[in-house]
Amino acid sequence: MSSNRPLQISDWFLNGTGVRMFIYYENRIPQDGPVVVVSNHRSFMDPLLLMKGLRHPIRIACHHYMSQVPVMREIVDQIGGFPLDTLEKRRYSFLRQATDLLLSRQWVGIFPEGAQPMVKLTSPNEVGEFQRGFAHLLLRAPVHNLAVLPVAIASEEESVSSALPLRFLRFFDPSEPLFDQAGWHPMVVYSRAKVLVGHPHWITPKQRQQYQGKQAKKVVNELTGYCREEIAELLALGSRGDAGMG
Repeated sequence: MSSNRPLQISDWFLNGTGVRMFIYYENRIPQDGPVVVVSNHRSFMDPLLLMKGLRHPIRIACHHYMSQVPVMREIVDQIGGFPLDTLEKRRYSFLRQATDLLLSRQWVGIFPEGAQPMVKLTSPNEVGEFQRGFAHLLLRAPVHNLAVLPVAIASEEESVSSALPLRFLRFFDPSEPLFDQAGWHPMVVYSRAKVLVGHPHWITPKQRQQYQGKQAKKVVNELTGYCREEIAELLALGSRGDAGMG
C-alpha cells in the first residue's frame, strides 16, 4: 500500500460525500519528525477528517473488534489503521506497534477516550476521560524530536442512526465489556465539521528523566491533562463560532 493511500482515500471519501470541513490553526502543524496526534472521537469519520485536515497520512490505533468484523477490517487496513490486541494484551501491543511506527518516522493517531463515546452517543462538545496509554508511549518511545499534537473535531451538523446491536459485536470481541449490554452502536455521520489544531508539545529529555519512580505518575498525568484541556478549549472555541483563522 502506498504511504499516501490513506490520505487519498480520505480526500476521495470526504469530497465524494460532500462533507463541509473547515481547518483552523494550520500553522501549528509540525513540519518535520514523528508526531502522535491525539483527538476526541465520536464518529467513524474522525480518522478521515484528521488526515484531510492535517494533510498527512496517520496510522490510527483501532479497537480490536474492527480487525475481526468482515468488510470493516478491510477498510481499516486501507486507511492505514493498526488494530489493537484483545483487552488483556492491549497495552503491550499498542506500545510495541506504535513505537515501531514512530521509529520509522510515521505519524500515529490515538483517540484516548477509547470506545466509550463511540458506543454511547455523546454531545459534540463533550470530552470524556482520557486513557493514559498515549502518554506512556510518548515518554517510553526512544524517538528523537517526538511531538504530541492535540486536535479537536467539532461537529456542526450531523445525522445519527443505529448501526449494529452491541451484543452482536461481542461475537467478534468477547473481551470488551462495552459489548455486554443491550442497545445499538450509534453511527454519527458529519455533514459539516471543524478541525481545530492545538499547540504541539515536543517531549523533552527532562520529562523522560522524570518518567521513573514516584515522579512517573505525575509527568504522565501532566501530559494527559495538557492534551485533554487543549482539546476541550478548542471545542469550546469551535462551538462559539469564533475559532479565528487557521
